Amino acid sequence: MSRAVVVDEPGVHRLVEGEPPVPGPGEVLVRVAAAGICLSDREVYHGRRDPGYVRYPVTPGHEWAGTVEAVGGGVDPALVGRRTVAEGFRTCGVCERCRAGDTSLCTGGYDETGFTRPGAFADHVTVPARLLHPLAADADLRAAALLEPAAVVAGAVRAGTPEPGERIAVVGAGTLGLLAVQFLAAYAPGELTVIEPRAGRAALVPAFGAHEILTPAEAEGRRGTYDLVVETAGAPSTAASSCLLARRGGRVVLTGMFTTGATGIDPVHLSLSQLTVRSVFGAPSAAWSFAVRAFTAGLLDPGPLISHEFPLERYADAVALVGGGDPGTGKVLLRP
Repeated sequence: MSRAVVVDEPGVHRLVEGEPPVPGPGEVLVRVAAAGICLSDREVYHGRRDPGYVRYPVTPGHEWAGTVEAVGGGVDPALVGRRTVAEGFRTCGVCERCRAGDTSLCTGGYDETGFTRPGAFADHVTVPARLLHPLAADADLRAAALLEPAAVVAGAVRAGTPEPGERIAVVGAGTLGLLAVQFLAAYAPGELTVIEPRAGRAALVPAFGAHEILTPAEAEGRRGTYDLVVETAGAPSTAASSCLLARRGGRVVLTGMFTTGATGIDPVHLSLSQLTVRSVFGAPSAAWSFAVRAFTAGLLDPGPLISHEFPLERYADAVALVGGGDPGTGKVLLRP
């Protein structure tokens, strides 16, 4: 039998049990080993996600890792038994953006595992085989569940084009921020600074490869000094403050998901400083490949970010913990 968490409508969920899903043509059935919970999953549960980006009833879960258990027609049977992760966006593959490699910007209509399709807060998840990124036979599936946010960060790092010896700042020490630090440390920066107001989160930073930690107030004295600033917090003021940290001619990559009312970026400062500002939405296929390669090579280790693990039966407790403000809460997993 196979269990799954189903959110019927905001604030209403149940744990259902039935026969395992059957993979259709071009699909695989994966037994889930671990699934991460992020703030977007909390938004789904509380009904705060844009209606265009969720379809109730839904089984959430877009950050996950597992093992292929069965394949549908036209899929290589050798995949059975492989440890794997998979891209969440169900891209069309034929639109102009997909053909250009910008698969996270597919114009074929939004469709994503865990939001519009059944996700991985379940014993099993079914996904198109073309979206798989197989892992090594000895891969740590608990840590691999964080490869979805790692892929988003990989897209941001690639967009920022870091070079050895540069002065780099990461704004935010949440999951995205600490993953960014691990990626950026591999480029041998001359200076790698993390800006984070929460002392509890800042304590984790040195182990991930940063050279120093500053509070936002301390960082004001460093304005105009960084070659590259990677913003990961998504706080109301961090887009604007990140641009102030960059040197003239520097680069800024906005990774956090901002909400209505965030402070705007000063266009006068942009024009006088000749900044290059990029934003990231999701992760294209190339960023997924980059993250999986870094994970396989040992350059990326998301495991230390995990602070709590819950069974499917405690889904409500796990969601309540995410975004609750406790600085001791890192990444929260569901373990079917």
